[in-house]
This record gives sequence, C-alpha cells and structure tokens, in this order.
Amino acid sequence: MATGPKLTPLQEVEARRAAAAADKPKRVISEEEKATRKDRVTKAKDALARSVGAKGDWVITGRAALKTYLQRLNEPKQPDDAQFEALLAAPFTPPPKKKTNDRRF
Repeated sequence: MATGPKLTPLQEVEARRAAAAADKPKRVISEEEKATRKDRVTKAKDALARSVGAKGDWVITGRAALKTYLQRLNEPKQPDDAQFEALLAAPFTPPPKKKTNDRRF
C-alpha cells in the first residue's frame, strides 16, 4: 500500500488555495477601466497628500476612507463617480452642524 507523501497542514492549505485559484477564470480589465482606475488612484493620492495638515475630526475618517479605497482597488465592487467624488471631498468638508431644539436668545 503506497500512499502519497504526508503533507503538513500548511502545505494542505496551500495546495487547496492553488487548486481553487486554478479553477477561477481570470478577470479581464479593459484599457478604459485601467485608465479610469489610474486616474482615480492619482486623485485619491493627491487628496491624501493635501489633507495631511488639515484639522478636524472628519479629516481622520475621510483619510481612512481614502486609504481603504486604495487598499481595495482589486475588488470587483467599486464606487460610482458620485460616491468617489464624495470620498475625495470627505477630508476637506466638515459635516453639517446638528440642529438643536434649544431656543435661547
């Protein structure tokens, strides 16, 4: 009885991952999409660079949103143009003031 070589758990995981990757069809990215992505990356990096000295609580969350956008570029679901423009403006525009019902004169 000859069995195959004994694999370590790490080797088994790697073998499964390689087999799953071989089954997936390759995603084809058009030239137009490449140009759009490249343009968006430069805009996002520019917004990050310009927002370095900005002050405010909203700056931190806006910069974090830009960073996660750049980290998730290869995911299939990307924001549309309106969402992307809002993402770019987030570090620079403070949120609207909350209205209060306090009526003092």
